[in-house]
Amino acid sequence: MRWFPAMLGLCALLAQGPASAEHPTDPLSWLGRISTAGQRLNYVGTFVYQSGSHVETSRIAHRVDASGEYERLEVLDGSPREIIRRGAEVRCVLPDERTVIIDEAQGRRAFPARLPASPTGLAENYRVRKGELGRVAGLEAQALVLEPKDELRYGHVLWADVQSGLLLKSRTLDQHGAVIEQFSFSELRIGGEVENSLLESRFKTDEGWRMVNARGVSMSVEAAGWVLEPAVPGYALTSAMKRPLGRDRGEAVHMVFSDGLAAISVFIEPIGEGSRAGLGPLSSGAINIFKRAIDGHLVTALGEAPEAAVRRIGEGIRPEAR
Repeated sequence: MRWFPAMLGLCALLAQGPASAEHPTDPLSWLGRISTAGQRLNYVGTFVYQSGSHVETSRIAHRVDASGEYERLEVLDGSPREIIRRGAEVRCVLPDERTVIIDEAQGRRAFPARLPASPTGLAENYRVRKGELGRVAGLEAQALVLEPKDELRYGHVLWADVQSGLLLKSRTLDQHGAVIEQFSFSELRIGGEVENSLLESRFKTDEGWRMVNARGVSMSVEAAGWVLEPAVPGYALTSAMKRPLGRDRGEAVHMVFSDGLAAISVFIEPIGEGSRAGLGPLSSGAINIFKRAIDGHLVTALGEAPEAAVRRIGEGIRPEAR
């Protein structure tokens, strides 16, 4: 189960009708519009994820009503997977393993709701400017360019629907401007009713499935007993909690450091048999992973950030001096 912290980090990876058609003129206002649209609009669509030679298609349905926020994301290629959100609860459904991982939303979201609730702070670490108008999935789109101010974060280009503000396309760039990964809607309906059937799992998980409770228990930095020294520019601690590791393996401390767009999770767990395998850096698309052993614990840092940032955070985590 060495994949469990990574799965937690990735899973730990939702208004009626279109928003106002008044178009902001400055780029930071556009970012605010994108953030609001992704969380408050109803929409149903299909998008394509690309990273290198890997291409994956997913279907998403999102609804907000008086009772809360609901979302279902289904991966259509390869092994079937679903992520279902009902309010604060998130379920990752893994049919091949007959497993459901139950977690709570922690603020970090996936495409198309990738921006934080208050994106104006992004200007501290990114130069934000408007790009050109274009078209995505048959809709007129305004491009926004986020250029990193240092080597500790990726660059991004976002395309937002001119009418609603919903994010239609997202591209992540390395320090040379090469595309690391891209999300893009190929078909999309914004507004209108989203039926319950589009938000429910198509898998019957009541018999013979394993339910994994991955919900964390929030804790103070002092209670966590681990600190980041020295601090990494632009990255602040946004949450700290204890999470169950499953299979009688105890608990892990889970800390999240973010600059508002990039987020790096750190899992700290007691070293067990085989824990030292794979120490050092790993990467998969935009996600970098760094593992290190310290004081009888395995530290795993992972996130959609450059290797330099993930490594610095992974190497900087240490027991708090008592």
